[in-house]
Amino acid sequence: MGLFGSFLSKFSRNRASLEDIEEFRKILIESDIGATTAEEIVDLVKKEKSENLEAAITERIKSFLSTDSRELKLQAGGLTTVLVVGVNGTGKTTSTAKLANLLKTSGKKVLLVAADTFRAAAVDQLITWGQRIGVDVVRGAEYSDPAAVCFDGATKAKNEGYDVLLIDTAGRLHTKSNLMDELGKVRRVIEKVTPVNEVLFVLDGTTGQNGIAQARVFSESVSLTGMIVTKIDGSTKGGIALATERELALPLKYVGVGEGVADLKAFDPDPYISELLS
Repeated sequence: MGLFGSFLSKFSRNRASLEDIEEFRKILIESDIGATTAEEIVDLVKKEKSENLEAAITERIKSFLSTDSRELKLQAGGLTTVLVVGVNGTGKTTSTAKLANLLKTSGKKVLLVAADTFRAAAVDQLITWGQRIGVDVVRGAEYSDPAAVCFDGATKAKNEGYDVLLIDTAGRLHTKSNLMDELGKVRRVIEKVTPVNEVLFVLDGTTGQNGIAQARVFSESVSLTGMIVTKIDGSTKGGIALATERELALPLKYVGVGEGVADLKAFDPDPYISELLS
């Protein structure tokens, strides 16, 4: 990414001019890092000695991030249930399948549930992914009750000794309260069978500040435990991941870095920040 690197290099050699600072502010805001964070970084540029600038900005950004664990909350000797939620078009179904592949590769017995029953294409997509990576998929009839499909999946996972149950929920508009209520119902029904250990929100890295509003409403409905950010590659400026963490104190656990089945990586903030500043 190297969003800020050219400016920091310039500032480390010379005193920042007003024009340079204004251009840097513009770059920060356009990176979707958020207006408040952008102003705090600009203030550092104005005040900090040039030789300390990169270290100071690195520490300031780190202070914005969640202190919660970024590890998936896997249950030792029992079933781990993960709801994957988000709006349509964010890469939710693909991310669910990639997470299944990551867990299977680590030796876990994984079951997928295709709970987006109102979009046949989403169900077909998950089934195709399941066949590709060698993971079983539970599906229901088209337009069937998503909560009922999830109940069947949870029952199968518990009775047949699966390690991880991954549920691809229906993509939902965060502005539609009835759809958000349905998501709450899905969680309650699953918990009649087994606890929900994680609720991961999938955020499209190109969404911008609207992604924060989406995450906030989802968190109010189903108590999010973490995020997956997709499209962290040449198509996105990347700041939204940091901005969302700061706003919601919600740990980013995985990032999607490409289209391949293995292109879901555990998020490590240190190299991510270094790349922003490189």
